[in-house]
Amino acid sequence: MLRGNHPATIDSKGRLKIPAAFKSFLEETYGLEFYVTSLKGQSALIYPFSVWKVKEEKLLATPSMNVQKRRFLDRTNYWGQLERMDAQGRILIPALLRESAEMKGEVNVMGMLEYLEVWNRQRFLEHLEKNPLTDEDEAKLSDLGI
Repeated sequence: MLRGNHPATIDSKGRLKIPAAFKSFLEETYGLEFYVTSLKGQSALIYPFSVWKVKEEKLLATPSMNVQKRRFLDRTNYWGQLERMDAQGRILIPALLRESAEMKGEVNVMGMLEYLEVWNRQRFLEHLEKNPLTDEDEAKLSDLGI
C-alpha cells in the first residue's frame, strides 16, 4: 500500500527520484513500468502500469460515444506517457505536465493507496486551503465506515 507524504526533487532533466519509502514496494509489487498522467494538469499521477491497465479495460467496456470517457481520455492522454523507472529509481515527468503543474525542484510525493500523486509544494498547500475537509465529507466518510 502506498501511503504518506515524502518530499522529493525533480532534477534538471525532469526526472522524479522516487522516495525510498515507495521505491522498493513499487518495484517488488508492480515492476518498473508506469503511466504518468494528470486529470487537471495541477499534479502528476504516477500509476503502476498494471493498475493503469485495469482502468483501460474498464474504459474499453464503456461505449465509445460516452462523453465522460472522452473527457477522461482527452486529459489523461494529453498529459500522459508510459515511463520506466531507471536503476536509480527515477521516473521522467512529461514536459507538458511539468510545465502545467509547475514541477521543478522540491515536490511532495504522496501515496494514494494504488498510485502516487506529485505536487509542487506551494500549489498543494493552496489546494488544501481551497478544498477543506467539510462536515459533509466527514459524514460521507463515516457512512463508508472510515
